[in-house]
Amino acid sequence: MSAMDDNGEDKGPEGLGISRPPPLLLRALRPEDEPAARAAQAELSADNFGFLPDLREGEPWTGYVQRLELLRTGTEVPNGWVPTTFLVAEVAGELVGRTSIRHGLNPWLAQWGGHIGYAVRPGFRRRGYATEILHQSLAIASALGIDNVLITCDVGNVASAAVIERCGGLLADIVPGERGSAAKRRYWVERTPSSHRARQDDRVEPR
Repeated sequence: MSAMDDNGEDKGPEGLGISRPPPLLLRALRPEDEPAARAAQAELSADNFGFLPDLREGEPWTGYVQRLELLRTGTEVPNGWVPTTFLVAEVAGELVGRTSIRHGLNPWLAQWGGHIGYAVRPGFRRRGYATEILHQSLAIASALGIDNVLITCDVGNVASAAVIERCGGLLADIVPGERGSAAKRRYWVERTPSSHRARQDDRVEPR
């Protein structure tokens, strides 16, 4: 049991002064997130990674948030996409990262994209958030019925590879990148004893 000091600060187990980091919460994007989310989009553009998937120029923010919900439910899925759950990662009221959990694989995802794409904003890296985002994303994937989860990263991204391996990823292979881009390391995280990797590789989800 933990104790609180006079200022309401969590002193850790038995009040021994062991500080606990604030919890990381994965949640849906909200209308009030627009300023922080757009700032994150600008920050990650330097890494050629979109914080906000498929955000269209000039699109009203409320419309974008609604479109993400339709993508989650599979009501409106753009051509070449699959139903996807997009969540932002919040710590102490700040958006620190995001995750996209794809409900299935199409040929492009099976080769390069995988089931889960996640990112941490530059100012919040090296705090363990990437591992926690992926850990929680895997639990959500399992709840969606995805027994074996494919996760990829660029072959030279040592930090991302370490996160995936820390979360149980087993390296399957390294494949050439698309159109001259960096080669990809392909990992599987098996959520059940029985594996059906071959079926996952060959399966094409409805678009």
